[in-house]
Amino acid sequence: MVHATELIAGVVAGLLLGVALMAGWSRMMRRRATKRVAKNNNTTPLQQAADIKVLGSLSRDDLKKLCGDNFPEWVSFQQFEQVNWLNKQLSKLWPFIAQAATLVVKESVEPLLDDYRPPGIKSLKFSKFFLGNVSPKIEGIRIQNLQPGQIIVDLDFRWGGDPNITLAVDSLFASLPIQLTDLQVFTVARTIFQLSEEIPCISAIVVALLAEPEPKIQYTLKAVGGSLTAIPGLSDMIDDTVNSIVTDMLQWPHRLVVPLGVNVDTSDLELRPQGRLSVTVVKATSLVNMEIIGKSDPYVVLYIRPMFKVKTKVVGNNLNPKWNETFHLIVEDKETQSVIFEIYDEGTLQQDKRMGVAKLKVDSLEPEKPTKITLNLLQSLDSLKVRDNKDRGALKIKVVYHPFSREEQLEAVELEKKAMEERKRLKEAGVIGSTMDALGGAAALLGSGVVGGVGLVGSGIGAGVGLVGSGIEAVGSGLGRATKFVGRTVTGNFSMSRKRTDNDAPSSTA
Repeated sequence: MVHATELIAGVVAGLLLGVALMAGWSRMMRRRATKRVAKNNNTTPLQQAADIKVLGSLSRDDLKKLCGDNFPEWVSFQQFEQVNWLNKQLSKLWPFIAQAATLVVKESVEPLLDDYRPPGIKSLKFSKFFLGNVSPKIEGIRIQNLQPGQIIVDLDFRWGGDPNITLAVDSLFASLPIQLTDLQVFTVARTIFQLSEEIPCISAIVVALLAEPEPKIQYTLKAVGGSLTAIPGLSDMIDDTVNSIVTDMLQWPHRLVVPLGVNVDTSDLELRPQGRLSVTVVKATSLVNMEIIGKSDPYVVLYIRPMFKVKTKVVGNNLNPKWNETFHLIVEDKETQSVIFEIYDEGTLQQDKRMGVAKLKVDSLEPEKPTKITLNLLQSLDSLKVRDNKDRGALKIKVVYHPFSREEQLEAVELEKKAMEERKRLKEAGVIGSTMDALGGAAALLGSGVVGGVGLVGSGIGAGVGLVGSGIEAVGSGLGRATKFVGRTVTGNFSMSRKRTDNDAPSSTA
């Protein structure tokens, strides 16, 4: 009986002590909150102005650290205005837009998938395509008048959609349906209206995606009834295909020009070649060996536009290869474009493995000044795909940038049209798998191809450089491929990062 009484007394005392502690903690937190409110209320206008000034001085990078990558443009740029009214109307119209756009987009994008499909993929088509029921959101809008007779509208575009998209992939190894899920799009779309004095007062429309901030598509790939590992490197190949279409078709400086009428002069809106970049790939040092037995067989793929890749010869069994091959690449916008260098290990019974990648910004070069540059190789240019920071070697190059005269520009336009036609002919003949294949070796058909100082090909058939150019037909300026969109809808161009599922194998190109 005594023990029971002591037990009950202990329980009651414990409960009372717990209640007392909780009450004390609650009272202390209320006092702290009261002090904070009082402190804020006692802040002088001068102190508040100082705080606002500090907040206003934050840069875009500072805001990214605070808010993450997906903050809307109007947060850091006051010229972007919120348009809630537009989003309300867009949500009402979206079911009709999605239904109407589904067939048009499918018909327009499927030919691009065929043009840009990577080596190792025989066929890449949509088996299912529906844009879903979730409408995009316009986070902000900016209207500018930078040139007379033009109105520029920038839209901060965000879309976390629920599309039903399935790709039918036919490769050398297997056929597999791939479903695209968890789609998110982040980009700033620029629309330029060229004004006229005749009804409807707009003679042409230009559509492009701004290169800064970089357009992004995030998504997840899932194999239907199988595994992504059934086709080695499939995930990276699809990534590269999407990224190439985005970069090559609509990311600034590339644009889609849509004339609204007959005999409309769009010459001022079209993209023209600005200059020629002569690149000598000298050698690579301290490459990472990708082989279990022996050493890698490296070669370099380089390009400004993915549609016009060229490559060096293969140096067998060597981690410090020397090439000394010269290529001539067309520059369309010196301020925004870069040269991409990818080093691959040639495979015999398997796909080529990427050993490293590097990028050189063209705007860092002085005209007509030969420059020697050493580029450190990275695992990927996309920080989301970098799994380690180990040293992958270096690539040594020589570059010279030559600005075009007006006459050279016109000659470059004609030669790059011929280069595109030749690539299409090679594809139809089965010499290359797609028009995006890097050309070299036996595929180099045009010799030095230097006419009036305009070099659209490499240093010769022996060097095996291939065809290079700006591919006006691939962008709005020549309207070669853009005519597929004119009068129907405008399709986009995205750069992307992707969430991963399954164990992705290394990518392959060339």
